Amino acid sequence: MNRLDRTMGILLMLRGGRIASASDLAKRFEVSQRTIYRDIEVLSGLGVPVGAEMGRTGGFRLREGYFLPPVTFGPEEAASLLLGLILMRRLRVMPFPKEADFAERKLLAALPAETRLILERASRFLGFEAMPPDLLHPEPDDPQAGHGPPPEAEAEVVGGFLRALLSSSRVMLTYSSPYREKEVPREIEPKGLLWDRDRWYLLGRPSGSTEARPRMWRADRVRALGPGRAMPPCPSDLDARDHLGRRWLAEAMEAWRRHSPAKVAMSPAQADILRRDWYFGAALFEAGQDGRIVMTWGESDPGAATALVRWLGPGAELLEPREWRPLLAEELRLLAAAHAEPVEGPTSLGQ
Repeated sequence: MNRLDRTMGILLMLRGGRIASASDLAKRFEVSQRTIYRDIEVLSGLGVPVGAEMGRTGGFRLREGYFLPPVTFGPEEAASLLLGLILMRRLRVMPFPKEADFAERKLLAALPAETRLILERASRFLGFEAMPPDLLHPEPDDPQAGHGPPPEAEAEVVGGFLRALLSSSRVMLTYSSPYREKEVPREIEPKGLLWDRDRWYLLGRPSGSTEARPRMWRADRVRALGPGRAMPPCPSDLDARDHLGRRWLAEAMEAWRRHSPAKVAMSPAQADILRRDWYFGAALFEAGQDGRIVMTWGESDPGAATALVRWLGPGAELLEPREWRPLLAEELRLLAAAHAEPVEGPTSLGQ
């Protein structure tokens, strides 16, 4: 690594008021501490305000208010950023779409001509499939919004929430769901964003709430998002990565089981299939007395439960609610009648 790249790397490591000792920098860039001291002198000579902190935990740091100069990218670094932009365009909703276009143009303009020509073709020789629809778990349409807002409107919601998150500001959020009546506007403290199965989820807490875990709102069901009061600057107490693995779904499924429990008995092989499903994997699986596995989940639609049993096929039995069993029996009778082979009558002698 040459001195120019190394001094730029030192600047990046000292961003945001972080402190780094000469020994830490020497180890990071695989040079001697004497070389690091010379690099610091070069930065100081260029007007970069690098200060020294004394003591056991001391080291070098940038003074507040210093902004890094424009950064140049190598071909592989630029390709990585452009590939990220191409992938994001395959999302149903992309935050800051106009800003992403400008960023791509600026990035391409800063590259050598040969590299720029190669990367400009990247969108044509790289393909990313869109998320397919989930036929086993159809979502009910929101009667107040038809089939949901256009992607442009949802992008504004996600972008506005992200701006508030970065600026430590509250938002006024009006939310509507097909599962409940339309909610009145409420003030929310943004905490994070999740993207799951082509949907954006907003994580936050209602102002004044003492709940330990944040609530979640699906971005395409937000009917209005406006500015709220500024929040005092403080480090966020939430890491969105702690909510990955659809832990939110497991908590919601537990509540649905208590409210509208449904039970299906099935073979262990069938249970193994459903355990790998993104939705039914959050259900409760218990061993039955007859060697089968009993799955309990929350369901209020009898048609969804009977469709699941028909999809599982022989070996599956709808246990609860008991009043749904006649509906399933009638569906299976009609299915069997449609597949029954006609019985040929006896043939006459001489034929």
